[in-house]
Amino acid sequence: MLKIGLIGFGFMGRMHFDNYVRLMEEGCPVTLTAICDPRIEELKDGKAGGNMTTAREVYDLSAYNLYTDLEEMLANEQLDVIDIAAPTYLHAEMACSLLERGIHVFCEKPMARHSVDAWKMVETAKRNGRKLMIGQCLRFWPGYEYLKDVVDSGKFGQTTEGYFYRGSGAPKEWFLDEKLSGGCIMDMHIHDTDMINYLFGKPEKVSTLGRNVLPGSGYDIASTHYYYKDGKVINAQVDWTLKGDFGFYMGYRVNFERGNVVFDGSRVKVNPNDGPGFTPEISPDAGYYRELDYFLDAVIHDKPVAVCTPESAAESLELVEAEIESADAQGEWVKLV
Repeated sequence: MLKIGLIGFGFMGRMHFDNYVRLMEEGCPVTLTAICDPRIEELKDGKAGGNMTTAREVYDLSAYNLYTDLEEMLANEQLDVIDIAAPTYLHAEMACSLLERGIHVFCEKPMARHSVDAWKMVETAKRNGRKLMIGQCLRFWPGYEYLKDVVDSGKFGQTTEGYFYRGSGAPKEWFLDEKLSGGCIMDMHIHDTDMINYLFGKPEKVSTLGRNVLPGSGYDIASTHYYYKDGKVINAQVDWTLKGDFGFYMGYRVNFERGNVVFDGSRVKVNPNDGPGFTPEISPDAGYYRELDYFLDAVIHDKPVAVCTPESAAESLELVEAEIESADAQGEWVKLV
């Protein structure tokens, strides 16, 4: 029975908590034992806001060991896996320390605030023989998994064009400090950048236009073009300044030589060039659940973390840094090493 510790009990921490509870109820041989957050007493009695709804309004944490200090949790618990849902700027130091102690780590995206630290995480996991996976959840999101299958199988031929978009209202607190979060491009847009890297491989260069709206938050709106030698036209846009009743949206439209695939956040629609369109059946489960199920299975059965290697997540972070560099230069093309 794997013992799990959770660091961070904001929106993502609660989302992970909900899915650990579900996995335990389904018979997965794990137990969520301890939760650590400096504000745990405050957070356990309130609702954390986020892009999606968590399973509970108020959380009963009486069955768990609660800590406000990570070192205290580590001194008192024998943990096999720790899930890091803490702010971005804490990821690298926490992950490396835990990996050095022989603990497997699941870490939320972005992998780190800077790619140089992400590669340190990769090296530390290798050196200590521990598993490390980053929560790039779109790789496990059914609507995006379907697109991955279409791209890899070539059932509609080669990709000619792709457009990816995500938007929401602005987050709060440390997210709006560019030095801590990296801004909208690093925190939110990285989902689509990672998916483009996963689907099509690393582009040769990127060109990004960005705009700051909220003081100190970095780029809040951005649009990136990704250059590939085969000529496919790939673009991704992000905006976290959408107010009113907009809520949250993510989706894509990808065109192929013999058809196109569109995802509106909930439903995939496939439009072959030579036949009627159809809606394929996809799993109703969200990527948050499926990524944790995958990672825990890899730990339990000592399988490689192949769908979302830490190396690929670090590479996606390098892509995002190139996009920010391009935005700083008003859209100039930035080559990837």
